[in-house]
Amino acid sequence: MNTKIKSLLTTNAQNWALLAPRLVVGVVMAAHGAQKLFGWFGGYGLEGTGGFFANQLGLTPGVFWAAMAGGGEFFGGLLLILGLATRFAALTVAITMAVAIITVHSGAFFAPAGMEFPLTLLATSLAFLMGGGGALSIDAKLSSSK
Repeated sequence: MNTKIKSLLTTNAQNWALLAPRLVVGVVMAAHGAQKLFGWFGGYGLEGTGGFFANQLGLTPGVFWAAMAGGGEFFGGLLLILGLATRFAALTVAITMAVAIITVHSGAFFAPAGMEFPLTLLATSLAFLMGGGGALSIDAKLSSSK
C-alpha cells in the first residue's frame, strides 16, 4: 500500500474510545445530509435547501452549495460510520460545520438556533482527524494489512 495512503489510514485499532462518538456523529451527519440531498427525515431536499442557501444565506448558486453541504454531511457521515478514510471524512465534517457556524449559527450559542450543536460536531470531528477511526474501523483493518 502507498505509504501516504497508509499514513492517512493509520489508527490505533485498540482505541475503543472513538467508536461510540464516531458512530453517533456519523449517523447524525448522514441524516442531516439526507435531509438536504433527498428530503428524507423531514428535510427540504436539494431544491428547497438550495433556495434557503441562496435566498436566506446569500450562498449562490444555492443548489450547488446545498449539494456541497449535503454531500459533505451525507458521505462524510457514511465514511465515519464505516471508519473508512476517517481523517478525510472528519476534515469534511469539520469544514462543513465551520461554515454552518459562520453562515447560520453565529448569532447565538445555545440551541435551537445557536452554534452549540454544530460546534460539538466540529470538535468531535477534530478528535477523529487526530485519532483516526480507532477500533472496529475499516481504516484499522486496512492499515494493519501488509
